[in-house]
Amino acid sequence: MCGIAGFAGPGGREDLISMTEALAHRGPDGHGYFVDDVTRVFLGHRRLAVIDVPGGHQPMWNEDGCVGVVFNGEIYNHAELRRELEWAGHRFRTDHSDTEVLIHGYEQWGESLPERLNGMFAFAIFDRKRRRLFLARDRFGEKPLYYAHSSKFFAFASELTALSCHPSIGCRPSLLALQKLFAYGYIPAPHAFYEGTYKLPGGHHLTFDIDSGEIAVRAYWTFQIEADESLDDCKEPRLAEELAYLLAQSVERRLVSDVPIGIFLSGGLDSSTVLAFASAGLPTTKIKTFTIGFTEPSYDETSYAREVAQIFGTEHRDRRLDFETMRDMIPQVLSRLDEPLGDASILPTYFLSAFARQHVTVALSGDGGDELFAGYDPFMALGPAHFFSRLVPRGLHRGLRRLANLLPVSTNNMSLDFKIRRALGGLSYPASMWNPVWMAPVHPQQMSDLFSCPVYAEDVYSEAIAAWNGSHTNSIVDRSLEFYTKFYLQDNILAKVDRASMMVSLETRAIFLDNELVDFCRRLPHRFKLRGGQRKYLLKRAVARHLPNSILARPKKGFGIPLVKWLRSLPDERINSVPGLRDDVVAQWWGEHRNATGDHRLALWTTLAVQHVISADRLRSKTQLGAA
Repeated sequence: MCGIAGFAGPGGREDLISMTEALAHRGPDGHGYFVDDVTRVFLGHRRLAVIDVPGGHQPMWNEDGCVGVVFNGEIYNHAELRRELEWAGHRFRTDHSDTEVLIHGYEQWGESLPERLNGMFAFAIFDRKRRRLFLARDRFGEKPLYYAHSSKFFAFASELTALSCHPSIGCRPSLLALQKLFAYGYIPAPHAFYEGTYKLPGGHHLTFDIDSGEIAVRAYWTFQIEADESLDDCKEPRLAEELAYLLAQSVERRLVSDVPIGIFLSGGLDSSTVLAFASAGLPTTKIKTFTIGFTEPSYDETSYAREVAQIFGTEHRDRRLDFETMRDMIPQVLSRLDEPLGDASILPTYFLSAFARQHVTVALSGDGGDELFAGYDPFMALGPAHFFSRLVPRGLHRGLRRLANLLPVSTNNMSLDFKIRRALGGLSYPASMWNPVWMAPVHPQQMSDLFSCPVYAEDVYSEAIAAWNGSHTNSIVDRSLEFYTKFYLQDNILAKVDRASMMVSLETRAIFLDNELVDFCRRLPHRFKLRGGQRKYLLKRAVARHLPNSILARPKKGFGIPLVKWLRSLPDERINSVPGLRDDVVAQWWGEHRNATGDHRLALWTTLAVQHVISADRLRSKTQLGAA
């Protein structure tokens, strides 16, 4: 795992060094720079050595120096691609570097290269002969890639903080991105937090022509449900067997490493599945598992994780996160977020990553299982929501919401009052908005109160609406699966895990996002995912002989924290105002939340994230001006 940065156009070597050094936490094992004074192309790299430790230094070049690459990620099928390229006549200089596969792969296949890759990646290739930069990001955006573009100038980096180290790029927050952050809880690609900056969406590549100064962004893959309705219940045993094979194959691919590997273990179905198949590829005495728990019982899962660890005989470690630790961690983590995120589970994710990094360099995770197999609570609400929206007149919705708001606010994990308020809030809108509104830190009715300008739901949810209406399926379950996979997984879950793990230089690998496994899930009718009120139906059957029933039958908890309770206990600190937000509304929400007369947990946490990111930007700008 690494960090990459670079630009073409105005600027100098000192700017490249500043951009690259801002990514030192992503790559503590080394750095590399390239400067071409003729074409004005600058490439920088920070390295976390995982594969081919002695031979994987970057930027890396082909034999004649015409094609070079800086690369962040892992290519799991690099050995197969290497053999194919060697048969085609390419000669490799490294022993088993996946980076070199990108160079020769680009020579052989050009812009079709990303379509052949099975892995997580963000890379930039400099093609000297064609005088262009070619960038690509993996299918789901596991690895981040930001860019900025203007006439005759192009810059890219793994993080916005690094991108903004170039003097041509500012740190002024985008009002539209800020509105989308409060609407979704994250900023969906291609939007990014600073004005004039963008995220390259997952499954896309970008070409920058050095001579014309023009860019072209194209999708090479998109997640789309294409259910094979010929798969009936008679085929269930075969499907379960095929799924088990694909899971085992994915885990085997992600166990390849030249450094120690561990597993994030919650005791839930997804992480237990990872462990079950990892134990088939490694001696269990060599497997290290890590769990984070909480002092609040309704959030704590350590007992379940210990049960699974004992079954497989792993070297297991766990820790608990309490309020005092969390309070001290908030400024440390939020100020390093790079781009604000409204997901408070960034704290336990960081705590878990730091804990694991004391013992391993790579950790396997179960991220993606909920999105592919309908694991989230909203999937259970889709059926009732459909009937509610048809039978209950729209005029009664506001009254029902008011009644729900009178319910006492519980501090328990995924409490009933929280689910009711969330569900009713979303049902006042068309089905295309249900899922994002259910997850929203601030409901659309509140957005105009929070911002000092009119805010329209159709604008802030434009991506979700377009994806819903443009879907090839009429099933609300499949359309919801597409929403969570295209948006929530990419720009929330994977972004959270990437930021938290990279803060401590830990590489994470998501076993559910293997190409072949995902393609299998895309073709699977949703009745094999959600059936009779049971989520992850086929997944449970595929792993039934590997895991105890106590794990298979467990209700989902999620990686939440006691946010309602903890926010009430935070000291009343005055943090800088956020441009565009009304201070009086934020203060009112804090008061209602502290007095337990309102539940504003998601809105307040998102506000905290924005405030800390902006404060860190201002401090960094002052430091840079002082140094100048």
